[in-house]
Amino acid sequence: MIDLRLLREDPDRVRASQRARGEDVALVDSLLSADERRRSSGVRFDELRAEQKSLGKLIPKASADEKAELLKRAEQLKADVKAADSERDAADAETQRLLVQLGNLVHPEVPVGGEEDFVTLETHGTIRDFGAEGFEPKDHLELGSILGAIDVERGAKVSGSRFYFLTGVGALLELALVNAAIAQATAAGFTPMLTPALVRPQSMAGTGFLGQAAQDVYHLDKDDLYLVGTSEVPLAAYHMDEIIDGDRLPLRYAGFSPCFRREAGSHGKDTRGIFRVHQFDKVEMFSYVAPEDSQAEHQRLLAWEKQWLNSLELPYRVIDVASGDLGASASRKFDCEAWIPTQGKYRELTSTSDCTEFQSRRLSIRVRDGKQVKPLATLNGTLCAVPRTIVAILENHQQSDGSVRVPEVLRPYLGGREVLEPVAK
Repeated sequence: MIDLRLLREDPDRVRASQRARGEDVALVDSLLSADERRRSSGVRFDELRAEQKSLGKLIPKASADEKAELLKRAEQLKADVKAADSERDAADAETQRLLVQLGNLVHPEVPVGGEEDFVTLETHGTIRDFGAEGFEPKDHLELGSILGAIDVERGAKVSGSRFYFLTGVGALLELALVNAAIAQATAAGFTPMLTPALVRPQSMAGTGFLGQAAQDVYHLDKDDLYLVGTSEVPLAAYHMDEIIDGDRLPLRYAGFSPCFRREAGSHGKDTRGIFRVHQFDKVEMFSYVAPEDSQAEHQRLLAWEKQWLNSLELPYRVIDVASGDLGASASRKFDCEAWIPTQGKYRELTSTSDCTEFQSRRLSIRVRDGKQVKPLATLNGTLCAVPRTIVAILENHQQSDGSVRVPEVLRPYLGGREVLEPVAK
């Protein structure tokens, strides 16, 4: 959540952020009004309580005539204090209800607009000309069948649409990707983490995934637990309700976990293959830093994502995501999109978000800086979302006979294998 003091001091900035997100600007004024009621009712409660305490000291010393009058006043004060307490609690609850509906403040350099209004910052690698090479590229599903690597038919039979099996070399390729990604993250100073796939409501809400993204979240009603859509959630909640000494920062974690997403708003999109699925594995980078270092850390996370994609020898571009496509928690987001030959376009492979103090305020995570205790900044960055990365590798590194060249960075994790060969039928 945002800082209420900032809301009071610069409401126009918050209104501009809401407008850029395409969200309700009137929410700002409703929140200002609720906050004013909360503060004024709190002052009234404190004044009445102070009078009540003072009266309590006078009654034992009063004369008989005075005591009767004071007791009458005490009875009235008791009712007034109870009413003021109730009013204060109601105003506080309303303030909190409205506050959690506000998205993070959009960074001033973020392009304004919807999903297609991003700005391309960089382009890397060379897009292959398959026509010049003398063959038509196969898509990842056909290649997956040729290699004995992907089985979506049995995935659908067992679990329904948007589920799949990785088989044979496909399973080995996932393990190679995960191991190589964790190796890179560890070398960069990240602590490897295997995280829970089920979290409590306060963990999911604290990271901002029960607002706009709630429709994509799986909830287990019987246990009141949520299946995570990313290990960002347990990694953000890892230090929930803690005060971290400033000299420990930055804290960097690389989490590996399964991820579960309903993909509720994607009806008819990417229905072929394993690009958009309900369950997948991912290596996620997560950083806790001092607020003043969040923008520099954001650039570092992006650099690590670029290092990863370069090592996989994939053509890609980096985009500055537009304000209406940020998600509630992010102040700014960079996506790395890999070229997918059979789609003839770039598609998101990794993403990194600067969430500033938004999540730490909701999760009550603070940093001790000398005598001062204040919220810190959290950031996240995908290192390897496995299925989409497999799609990009198969399609970009395919050869005319259906085999696929293995990027050098993965070969040590595949027993030195340089090529994935078609399997005999």
